Amino acid sequence: MNTKVDTFISKAGTWQKEFELLRKIALDCQLEEAFKWRHPCYMYKNSNIVLIHGFKEYCALLFFKGALLKDPHNILVQQTENVQAGRQVRFKGIDEIAGKEDILKTYIYEAIEAEKAGVKVPVKKTSEFPFPEELKQKFKEIPELKKAFYALTPGRQRGYLLYFSGAKQAATRISRIEKCTPAILEGKGLNDR
Repeated sequence: MNTKVDTFISKAGTWQKEFELLRKIALDCQLEEAFKWRHPCYMYKNSNIVLIHGFKEYCALLFFKGALLKDPHNILVQQTENVQAGRQVRFKGIDEIAGKEDILKTYIYEAIEAEKAGVKVPVKKTSEFPFPEELKQKFKEIPELKKAFYALTPGRQRGYLLYFSGAKQAATRISRIEKCTPAILEGKGLNDR
């Protein structure tokens, strides 16, 4: 057990009992406990399997490769349309978690087996994401920006593409691109600043 997780749970307000039960379930599945991204994370041989997190309306068990799971109980939720691999099981109270304990363990064991088998989630390539014309224009104006953008990791590239393309108006896309240009030139991702 990780002391940082102890601290996280002890400071949790709304979801403390729920976090404790989710932690017990993950540990019962013989997963290693770590603290990553400011949340309890459970791993199999250093590969992330599940993460516990809480939101205002619900707490959740996030399966990193949840898209691979069969989900016969129809409980896995894709957070947004842009999330490719992860899936959540959401809860509004401890009774919901307790009622699904055996199901959760089955899903965790399935996720462990997928990890052991080396199964990968098929994900869209960066080239398949919408590429705003405004960004292409900025690349023509600042060739170093194009070079810096393509030097970023694919995940960072996708993050910027989703952010830029998410704006409905051209003026907003231009503003976002201009605001992010210094970070891209420094090799930073959207959330690295």
